[in-house]
Amino acid sequence: MKKLLMLSLFFCLFAPAWGNISPKPEMEFSFIYQTADKPAIDPQLSEQIQCQDNQCIESKPLGVYGLQKLYCKADGCFSIAYAYDPYQKLIISFADGTKKESNVFAAPGTLRSHFNVYVNPTDLTVEIAPKSTDSRAWVRKDAWVSLAIILLLELFAAAAYLSYREKSFTILYSVGLANLLTTAVSWLLLALYVKETAFLWIFCLVAEALIIRLMNPRKISFQDSAMLSLVTNVTSYSLGMIFSFLLAPLIF
Repeated sequence: MKKLLMLSLFFCLFAPAWGNISPKPEMEFSFIYQTADKPAIDPQLSEQIQCQDNQCIESKPLGVYGLQKLYCKADGCFSIAYAYDPYQKLIISFADGTKKESNVFAAPGTLRSHFNVYVNPTDLTVEIAPKSTDSRAWVRKDAWVSLAIILLLELFAAAAYLSYREKSFTILYSVGLANLLTTAVSWLLLALYVKETAFLWIFCLVAEALIIRLMNPRKISFQDSAMLSLVTNVTSYSLGMIFSFLLAPLIF
């Protein structure tokens, strides 16, 4: 049991450094036109700038790194980052050839945030919007691909652990169900209120161990269910970064 606790502490401390395919910091931008014309956004020439200060003296583009990128369509944008700098700025190009720059705005303290972008005649004004309670993130391709990758990785890892411990493979159905429940709660609820992915990692680790144990009280001990949860989460979170990085160009 002591060994299990030490391993759990180690992975809880260092899991955030690995990166993963759980919810990452995201910003969604809704464009509100204050002009007579409403030209479409040009995704290729638009960018998000990261700033270290509120004057944006030290700045750099958000850039493209794995899933990290500003994604735009004709009528709106959203960005994903492994980590945002304290302040941000948008530079948006439009189909009519104009390019407009926004005010510098602070990155919020939650994983998922929503902003209104007011398109003025000469510039953009970005303001934080109320927390979004919709589930539009789930209609995106990356959400479904991430869920499939997480589920497959955890089931394979669980099967290997159960085989090693000579436990019943019927426990696998509880692993799959626990994964679906914790992923849904993480994406649809907790990501709206927390900032650190480490919190989500610990939540999934503990919740899945409890669900597996409660669904199989005669087949697996709490120690084994905790170790099983640790093995599956470490597998999906460590290998998940590699898969998400390689698949990023195909997801969007």
